[in-house]
Amino acid sequence: MHKEYDNIIDLLKEKGFKLTPQRKHVLNTILNSDGKHLSAEEIYDLVKKFCPEIGLATVYRTMQVLDELGLVYKHNFDDGRIRYEMTQNEDHQHHHLVCKKCGKVIEVEEDLLEQLETQVENKYSFSITDHNVKFFGYCSLCK
Repeated sequence: MHKEYDNIIDLLKEKGFKLTPQRKHVLNTILNSDGKHLSAEEIYDLVKKFCPEIGLATVYRTMQVLDELGLVYKHNFDDGRIRYEMTQNEDHQHHHLVCKKCGKVIEVEEDLLEQLETQVENKYSFSITDHNVKFFGYCSLCK
């Protein structure tokens, strides 16, 4: 079981959300996605194997709850779907490289914008709390 699982379960209970078997399966699927950025439809397809009675609307509602609680990031990689990943214990989201041909998403773990953020904050007297960067191009297999 994922180490964050118990903390997430506690937060859901604390906020008054019922822990249905369907929600547990959705949560486990996201936690075990190994860095994949899954759409609600992909989550639904995976969860349905273990919980055949689940509906797509339940997956959408569960993802909305997880988003409202700040437990997932929603990403738009310009492929017509919203994709999700669990939030990390980081100051900022990591960056993504998106292949325009095959759709592969590569995570860039380094925060490349710290110096730029400092300059922007100073110049505009603005306090930055987060940023989201996507680079579009071609992966090594497609170029």
